[in-house]
Amino acid sequence: MREWKIPECKKKRVIIDTDAKNEVDDQFAIAQAVLSQSLDIRGIVAAHFGTERTDTSMQESYEEIWRVLSLMNLEDRFRVFKGAEKALENETGPIISEGAEFIVEEAMKEEGPLYIACMGAITNVASAILMEPAILKKDIKIIWIGGGDYPDGRWEYNLKNDINAANVVFKSGIEIWQIPRDVYRMMPVSFAELYHHVYPCGKIGEYLTTNVVDFNNADASRPTEYRILGDSPSVGIMLYEDCGRWRSQKRPYFNPDMTYNYSGDYGDIRVYEDIDSRFILEDLYAKLKDYSVTVND
Repeated sequence: MREWKIPECKKKRVIIDTDAKNEVDDQFAIAQAVLSQSLDIRGIVAAHFGTERTDTSMQESYEEIWRVLSLMNLEDRFRVFKGAEKALENETGPIISEGAEFIVEEAMKEEGPLYIACMGAITNVASAILMEPAILKKDIKIIWIGGGDYPDGRWEYNLKNDINAANVVFKSGIEIWQIPRDVYRMMPVSFAELYHHVYPCGKIGEYLTTNVVDFNNADASRPTEYRILGDSPSVGIMLYEDCGRWRSQKRPYFNPDMTYNYSGDYGDIRVYEDIDSRFILEDLYAKLKDYSVTVND
C-alpha cells in the first residue's frame, strides 16, 4: 500500500466500537479504518446487536472483527476486545466488560483527543461513563451511527438495541457527533459497483462483496442490486470532519418509543445533515486497491 508521511501529531487516536456481525456494512468501515494512515486505532471493541436473532451477538461480532483482520493479514496489528453481551437494564448500572474497561483506560490517557466511532448499540461507551465518570472531563468525541430522523425521531435499529445506553451518553454532556438514520442511509452502493471496485482487491475484497450479495439474496425483502454502507460515514468524518454539512443544536434524549425529548438541559450536539458519499467511497476503493497491489507484490 502506498504510504506518505503523516506527522504523529496529526494522527487521530481512535477506538472503533462495532456490531460487526449484525449485517454486512460494518466490515467495510473496519477495512477502511485500518487502512487509513491518519487513524491511530488503539483498539476495536465488539458490540452486541440485541438478543432477538441470537443470544451470542457480541461474540459473533468479536469473531467477525478477527475474520476481517485475518483476511487482510492484519491480526497482529490491532487489539480486539469483547464488549457487553446485552443492553443496559437501566441508566445507572454499567455492564463491566474488557471492552468498557479498555475505553476507560484509553480515555484517561493524556494523549490528546480520543475519537470513539460507534457503529451499533452504544452500550460499551455508556458503561465506561458509568464505571468512571472522570472520563467526561477528557477530550472525547463520540461519533455515533444511530438515532432517528430529526426533529421528531423514530424507530432506529442501533438505538432500539439499547435506549438506556443512548440516554446515559446523551445526558452525560460528552461531545457527540451524531449521524442519524436519514443521513447514514445516504451511502448506497450497487452490486455492480462492488464487483468492479472491491471484488478484485484480494481475499478481503472478495469477502466484502460476496458477503453483501449473499446477505441480500437470503431474504426476499432485502434490496436486489444495492446495499447501504451505513457505518462508513463514521470513518469518513474522522478522515474529514466536514465530510457533510452539520449543525450544532440542543441535545435531546430519548423517549421509550425512540422519539426525541428536548425537555432536558444537556448542552449541544453536532448533528450531520448529509454526507459526502463520493469522498468516502472513493477513499475506500483507492485504499483497498493499493492494499491489494501491496499484498500481491
